Amino acid sequence: MEWIEIKICFDAEDKRSASDLLSNIFYDCGLQGVVFEEPGDEPVEGWGEDAIKHEHYAVIGYFEKNDNFKKYFKIIEEKVKRLEKENGIQCQMVCVEIDETDWTESWKDYFWPKKIGDRVVVKPAWREYAQKEDEIVLEIDPGMAFGTGTHPTTCLCITLIEKYLQTGDSFLDVGTGSGILMIAAAKLGARKVCGTDHDKVATNISRKNLLLNMIPEEDAKVTHCSLAVEVTERFDVVAANVSKEVVFILLNDAGRLLNDDGVLICSGITEKDEDAIVEEMRRLDFDIIETATKENWVAIACRLK
Repeated sequence: MEWIEIKICFDAEDKRSASDLLSNIFYDCGLQGVVFEEPGDEPVEGWGEDAIKHEHYAVIGYFEKNDNFKKYFKIIEEKVKRLEKENGIQCQMVCVEIDETDWTESWKDYFWPKKIGDRVVVKPAWREYAQKEDEIVLEIDPGMAFGTGTHPTTCLCITLIEKYLQTGDSFLDVGTGSGILMIAAAKLGARKVCGTDHDKVATNISRKNLLLNMIPEEDAKVTHCSLAVEVTERFDVVAANVSKEVVFILLNDAGRLLNDDGVLICSGITEKDEDAIVEEMRRLDFDIIETATKENWVAIACRLK
């Protein structure tokens, strides 16, 4: 199988916002994850001999070389031109064909250990890392479709999970993706972790990552379904790092998923959408426990009154 790498180098006043807008273009074409390059973004363990040092800000997506690629390329090209015109983002697109053999190893050069908060380190499975005594290390094998979980919303969710999850709690992650929040919860002391995702690729990758982190199968369950429609249990902590639209839908269903005094953690929300989400939470009788922000993204912890 052959792959095509589309790399969009860009420059903008608000580079984080620009990277999110460009990432959304790839997501709209069906990708589950992208690579973000930033000059001077040094991994916690320093640069290795095989590392690719970044010279420009860039967002990268990988597509199978098939009949659909031309359609996706045209969509991406048109949306990039619109962003340049409407948002003043300067972009340059570069396409490179990669065969299966090269891709299998070369894509890994982009992923390095990243520390989240004071204790949690997210580490690609193939990287070495000298764990400190007080650290919790999450090993993530992102595969071709998923990153290593260092997006601001993931960092915010892990920080809130660390704060509100108690040893022995049960935990549910709606839209689990790579399974990183399930793994974090398990390593932070949850007795049982569950996750759902509508994407079969995601559920397969999350199961592999749970095994990679030695989370026993009897303590972890991943279900392929939309949101939490097949979930019949209640949990002490429920997390949903999704989109604002999905958060709105989930809020109406959260009551049946939470134990008494259970905590709901929502992210995937931008600062401009925070007020609308908070208003809906209060309308549904949620108390806002805490709101955390990082790089224009928001995570909210709440519980039912």
